[in-house]
Amino acid sequence: MRKKIILPLIAVIFFGAVGFTTAVKSDFFEIAKQLEIFTTLYKELNMNYVDEVAPATLMNNAIKGVLENLDPYTVYWNEQAVEDARIKSSGVYTGVGASMRYKDKELVVLEVFESYPADKAGLRAGDLIVKIDNVGVSRYEDDPRELLKGTAGSRVEVIYNRQGKTNTTTITRGAVEISAVPYYTLINQDIGYIVLSKFNNKTTSQTKNALEDLKLQGAKKIILDLRGNPGGLLNEAISIVNLFVPKGEVITTTRSIIEKYNKV
Repeated sequence: MRKKIILPLIAVIFFGAVGFTTAVKSDFFEIAKQLEIFTTLYKELNMNYVDEVAPATLMNNAIKGVLENLDPYTVYWNEQAVEDARIKSSGVYTGVGASMRYKDKELVVLEVFESYPADKAGLRAGDLIVKIDNVGVSRYEDDPRELLKGTAGSRVEVIYNRQGKTNTTTITRGAVEISAVPYYTLINQDIGYIVLSKFNNKTTSQTKNALEDLKLQGAKKIILDLRGNPGGLLNEAISIVNLFVPKGEVITTTRSIIEKYNKV
């Protein structure tokens, strides 16, 4: 994975003292000039634009626009995105226990985790969420999935459409543990089957436990089902591969403009 980091001082440090000083001044004034232009534009839009503008949304979109011209691997995470990544990697969070997709102002339930709050409240895959605590999903400025989060024991009212019928339910939030290996079995005398749904910090331990159990049952071959796996922690993916390949094999390499991040 290649990560681009803009460090103008380092980029010119090899050109000698005179060149270094000149380049630093040039870069500094160019960056300062561009920042001033952006700041002026940002202020004018927030103060004078004909429609109401959400400052945070405007800034997020501006940053994303800058990074889109670099490469697919350089991305910006705001505070909420960082928190979401932390939750996904830990495998445990407080919420309703359902996976949802928000696109084109529609919030659709993709999966309901068995025995968790959303399941107990009657939500099912395919349900279209239209209101959360009387807040209309289509009119909400930010990601409405944030409205479903809260402390354990708190309640949230959800209005949803299912096959043309409108329903209302109340969900009591609770602790949700996301299993990286939701299912495994022996499909015949010597072939084991493991569903690997994500790479969080529980993936290696859960896969290893499933693998050892299947071996005890007689499995000599293993099918890893990665369909629908969105990815996750690279170190966990590497650890999974280490369960199957000989020691010393090169699995991944990392290249960076900063030497210490170059790894094999």
